[in-house]
Amino acid sequence: MDISPTALVNALTQMQQSLVAQTAQVLVLKKAMYIQATGALALLQALPLATRGNLGTQVNTMA
Repeated sequence: MDISPTALVNALTQMQQSLVAQTAQVLVLKKAMYIQATGALALLQALPLATRGNLGTQVNTMA
């Protein structure tokens, strides 16, 4: 099996471009997740807390 230098260079270039594209996609995904988390946190902080009464002031948990 004889591999020409041109084919080898082309394959290497394609692999590097693929790696750059994957890295960019991961960075965009992380940024989108950060924006979603920031928005969700802002929504949760905007909710008023129940301070009196029986409804919404206690959390019942079982282990």
